[in-house]
Amino acid sequence: MTMMMKVTVNGEARELAPGSTVRALLLALGLGDTLVAVERNREIIPRAQHTSATVNDGDTLEVVHFVGGG
Repeated sequence: MTMMMKVTVNGEARELAPGSTVRALLLALGLGDTLVAVERNREIIPRAQHTSATVNDGDTLEVVHFVGGG
């Protein structure tokens, strides 16, 4: 039995495998190659760190993706 971490993403409770990265979260959300801004516990995670920054149990994340238009 694998223990899951509980995190909040855009106000919604989610479960992730321990040791998941920001990139893994984005893939799970279907946003793998989408240009997004990620905030973890009120700190911006630079895109270059998405593959190395880990998500921890209890983290609160906000993911914002950009929409073009005019």
